[in-house]
Amino acid sequence: MPSYRLPDAYSRPPLQRRASGFALALGVNLGLLLILLTLGVIPLPDKQPSQATVVDMIPESHSKAASPARAASTNKPIPKPPPIILPVKPTIAPPPPPPKEMTQIVQMSSVEMASADIRNLPKAAPGEDDSEEVGRGPHGEVLYAAEWAREPTDAELSGYLPRNAPDGWGLIACRTIPGNRVDDCVELGQDPPGSHLASAVRQAAWQFRVRPPRKGGKTLVGEWVRIRIDYEHLGG
Repeated sequence: MPSYRLPDAYSRPPLQRRASGFALALGVNLGLLLILLTLGVIPLPDKQPSQATVVDMIPESHSKAASPARAASTNKPIPKPPPIILPVKPTIAPPPPPPKEMTQIVQMSSVEMASADIRNLPKAAPGEDDSEEVGRGPHGEVLYAAEWAREPTDAELSGYLPRNAPDGWGLIACRTIPGNRVDDCVELGQDPPGSHLASAVRQAAWQFRVRPPRKGGKTLVGEWVRIRIDYEHLGG
């Protein structure tokens, strides 16, 4: 019959024997250490306070930027609120007194007041101050005799006379416009015939100052007037 034998420790290789022995010894030591710790035989080391110096490394740019702001905030004075002043007297000034000239009123009686009323002034009788009618204008309008507001000067007339102009006269008709002036002048006649004296009067008429005609106490601006200029001793 075949026989079997269990392997013993001495029959193993030396390397295995050493490894198993080391593991056994380590397990025993760990078990003892665990027993001692649980029983409190070995006290844990007390944590001693650290005496190391802790330095906070802050970037230089941040410290410089923060320092002026902090200095400005600490050095800036706090403004005080303005005091509240209540008015003692009213601030509305009374209106100034009227000037002395306005306070002086001339006392007048009822008779003087009635005489000063312009409605009581005498009116001109109809036709008393009317301008003279002397004919008809170029289109059949009533033609009135001209009344000078200012007579023309020799310098105003001579600039439009033809060379070697004879003595004579020129006759024109003009429409009156505001400012004692005339416009739209037309030639009516002249003497001697062919002397061009009427043309000279018409050309110089823009300088004339003629009052507009009147009728019934009214000034008729826009009506026509007849203007005659006499030339004497101009032919040499």
